[in-house]
Amino acid sequence: MALLLAFTACDDGKVNFFSVDQDKQFGEEVFAQLSGDPGTYPILPRLGNEDLYERVEAIRDEILASGELRHAETFDWEIHLIDEDVLNAFAIPGGKTFYYTGLIRFLDNEASLAGVMAHEMAHVDRRHSTAMMTKEYGYQTMLAVLLGNNESLVGDVLGSLAGSLTSLKYSRDNEYEADEYAVNYLYNTKYDARGVAYFFEKLESGEQSRIATYLSTHPSPDDRVEQIQKQHQKLGGKAGGKYETEYKELKTLLP
Repeated sequence: MALLLAFTACDDGKVNFFSVDQDKQFGEEVFAQLSGDPGTYPILPRLGNEDLYERVEAIRDEILASGELRHAETFDWEIHLIDEDVLNAFAIPGGKTFYYTGLIRFLDNEASLAGVMAHEMAHVDRRHSTAMMTKEYGYQTMLAVLLGNNESLVGDVLGSLAGSLTSLKYSRDNEYEADEYAVNYLYNTKYDARGVAYFFEKLESGEQSRIATYLSTHPSPDDRVEQIQKQHQKLGGKAGGKYETEYKELKTLLP
């Protein structure tokens, strides 16, 4: 037990057996799977869509420049757009984030997109994926390592875990925390820090069939918007910009 505790990383009170480097390793393995399956994940190529990518990356850069992310310099915050009429976004360990063009068309302003992006980046920065996997696999893996069944067994487990990351459903606590940190990340930027709340408000008024896709990987607590508003007030309630005109220009760049 003492050895188990000694080898277990503690991440802001959350037990996470996996290292930051393993987050990055997972991310690369998952990205290889995604990019190798264009039928399921039709990633929009950067070539020919440079202006669109640059506009979305400018929002990402604002978030990274907030100084609030622990791993702003550690992870590879690469953006990929999936050309499909789906209301969804997801992130993989190590920094890469993915946004469906259907989501971008659905939103009304840059602040809302920035809120969604900050939310996904928070899942990565707070290392939610590997913390969740630790609960299921971490102690078993550590025990195997300590008993001498080390690298080959660990490699097999890591490989199987990487394959499940795209369908990983975050816990409600993870969703609350990602919302909270989305507000924190945006508060010192030019954007209205409540952007993710505006997305949820519009989501609630949308078609149920489209909403189901997002909720399949992002469970939605009933008081989510209220909690976001409370966090915004806790930070001081500063108003930021929504940038609606600029967002209309961004959407004209979509294929």
